[in-house]
Amino acid sequence: MSLSTRSTGGRITFRKTVFALVVIAIALFPLGVFADEESCHEMIIAVGNQTTRDVWYTRNNGPCTLWARAHLLMIKPDDTLILYRDMTCSTEYCPTNLTYDVLKSFDTNQNCRVRILPNCTLSDM
Repeated sequence: MSLSTRSTGGRITFRKTVFALVVIAIALFPLGVFADEESCHEMIIAVGNQTTRDVWYTRNNGPCTLWARAHLLMIKPDDTLILYRDMTCSTEYCPTNLTYDVLKSFDTNQNCRVRILPNCTLSDM
């Protein structure tokens, strides 16, 4: 029995691998097309409290709740967020109510994350 230096097994495996990669690329291409329609997963924007202080908030006229600094709140399209300086929710921190649309307008990199800086300055995170 003679030994051959030519191996066809490696070539078949390479072709199968290339074929599998092409099939995967073709299958994933349509998913990338639909990803741009709504950039925020499940229509939620994460808002970070980077005001350097604890603030209080009401969501949709709900109860007055503490929002500790460096924590996130998840805001949905039907939510309205009002921030306050005090725990009785009587002194507003921001001059305008924060809605999903307002927050999304500051999300320039479209990663669904916005932060609130001191003096109610909104910024992309």
